[in-house]
Amino acid sequence: MNKVRENYVRPLDLKHGRVDMTHGSGGRAMAQLIEELFAKHFDNEFLRQGNDGSVLPPLTLGGRLVMSCDGHVVSPLFFPGGDIGCLSVHGTLNDVAVMGAQPLYLAASFILEEGLPLADLARIVASMAKAAKDAGVPIVTGDTKVVEAGKADGIFITTTGVGVLPEGVALSGDRARPGDVILLSGTLGDHGMAIMAQRESLGFSAPILSDTAALHGLIAAMLATGADIRCLRDPTRGGLATTLNEIARQSGVGMMLDEAAIPVNGEVAAACEFLGLDPLYVANEGKLVAVVAAADADRLLAAMRAHPQGARAAKIGTVLVDDHHFVQMTTGFGGRRIVDWLTGEQLPRIC
Repeated sequence: MNKVRENYVRPLDLKHGRVDMTHGSGGRAMAQLIEELFAKHFDNEFLRQGNDGSVLPPLTLGGRLVMSCDGHVVSPLFFPGGDIGCLSVHGTLNDVAVMGAQPLYLAASFILEEGLPLADLARIVASMAKAAKDAGVPIVTGDTKVVEAGKADGIFITTTGVGVLPEGVALSGDRARPGDVILLSGTLGDHGMAIMAQRESLGFSAPILSDTAALHGLIAAMLATGADIRCLRDPTRGGLATTLNEIARQSGVGMMLDEAAIPVNGEVAAACEFLGLDPLYVANEGKLVAVVAAADADRLLAAMRAHPQGARAAKIGTVLVDDHHFVQMTTGFGGRRIVDWLTGEQLPRIC
């Protein structure tokens, strides 16, 4: 009887319990946390192996491996349209997908702060599991650490993604050429302003929702057109402006944008004006920018608009010869201005 009592462990109290240091000790409490929360939600044949790493099946798709890693420290942890859980899945999937690769597997590492409510952790893990399941990309391995109260901010998540790049696909920031066309898959600034509206308690008649989403389905539809796509990027931190400056520098070209062609939701535009921010520099987590050969631009744009994630896709600019590698924009007033790199940290803790 005493032996039965010794081995009995009460289930996690996911309603009222909190993370404590024993959950990162490597002992029974940590094993229970992994078994009753992480393994339960992320369950798949690879994770079920129960080892320090997962043995994955041989690749039969051909091509080359693509790997990406991303850390997520967004504050607040929950925001309109998403949370740090689904964001950590989408962010890494998109980094793999914009390389032209098909995402295959994810790994996740968690830094938990002592005192984090287990109810919040369970909500985040469930959100990650749903995002991974919806994307068809399993989380096959991971790690958990716990730090003392005050040494973190609830939870930090690092995700790593692996995908396979098919033969003949080569997307890179150094491939833009003068005459190419710049396409954007949808509205700017939704994620960043959803976070800021939450932080600043801004009320709008219609709430601003984060655009966090996995983009590999849209990208697969784009690649299927056979269009000569030079480069794909997801304009996250630093926004569209910084992303295009990176490509311009890599390729040694300039760019000219058309302000009137760049889609921005009215609520986002209003919030940016109120806070003194420029939507061009605000983070996005469910949009992509494409540089494509001019001859294929209209065909690719039509394919993007036919996909649910590209319904508001637009042709927003062109690539130019420019020894200075400037990104410029014709404004709604008929003038022209430089769209420079982001200077400093406009929106900290945004992803």
